[in-house]
This record gives sequence, C-alpha cells and structure tokens, in this order.
Amino acid sequence: MTKSPGNNISKKELNTPTDLDPKDVQKVAKALNPLVADLIALWVKTKNYHWHMSGRNFRDYHLMLDDQSEELIATVDPLAERVRKLGAKTITSIGQIAKLQKVQDNDNAQVHPRDMLLDLMEENKKMAHNLREAHSVCEEADDIGGASLLEDYINATERRTWFLFEATRELE
Repeated sequence: MTKSPGNNISKKELNTPTDLDPKDVQKVAKALNPLVADLIALWVKTKNYHWHMSGRNFRDYHLMLDDQSEELIATVDPLAERVRKLGAKTITSIGQIAKLQKVQDNDNAQVHPRDMLLDLMEENKKMAHNLREAHSVCEEADDIGGASLLEDYINATERRTWFLFEATRELE
C-alpha cells in the first residue's frame, strides 16, 4: 500500500466503493468541492453581517441572517460527505477553501445594512447558478445522490435570495 506523505492513511483506504466511473467521480468532486468552499465562505460572510448588523430593522435582519447562516452551514457536511461517499477527497483546510472559493470576502465591519443584504443577495444568486452547474455535472455522471442534494440546495438558495430581495425593497 502506498502511504500519503504526512499521514498514515493509504490511498486504498480513501478508495470508497462506488459503481460510478472513476472519471465521473473526479468530475463530480471537482464540481462539488468548490461549492463546499463557497458554502463555508458564504456562511462566514453571512455571520459577519449578522454580527455587525445595526439600525432600525436590526432585530429582523439579525434573526434572518442567523437563520440563513444556520441553513448554509447545515449544507456543508452532507455535500462534503457526498464527495467522500464517492471515494474522492474533499476540503481539508482553510487554505484550500481560500483557493477554491468564488464568494468575495468582505472584511469591513462597517457596512450599511442595505449594502449587506444586497451583497448577500448577489452572492446567493451566484451560488444558485453554481449549484445548477454542479447539478448538470452530477446528472451527466449519473450521480443521483449528488443531484438530489443539489436540488434541495438550489431551492433553499433561491429562497434566501428572495428573502434578501424583499428585505431590501423597503430600504430603497
């Protein structure tokens, strides 16, 4: 057995049995791992805005963003585990998340509430698009389990986008 550098896990131990073609497994992993990174990055961004929310509608927005962040983080484990169920490797570090994420970081704690909500709305719209692209990859690979997970996540992402859109309408 070949040992990976820096640990005691052999390549054979990472080769979870699946009936999918190994090339398809790699395509699915390549589509899903950036989503795992983006979900974690969007969770952090949503929590940042949740923690730094202020103003007239503080309570409503604070609670909405808390709900949305909980929904986001709840999707990470099943999606990463989907990659592992197929025998591929998933996210292993913060550095890997930084390399794969498409979500734009915002380190500013002083963002106007409307700008926070609009930013999150745009990020969720992009997320829905990326989820759809990954869904196509899963369908092409006959990965029904992955496609099924993504269908639920697309619906949830569209719901978050809708809520954020409606919340910004009164602030125009």
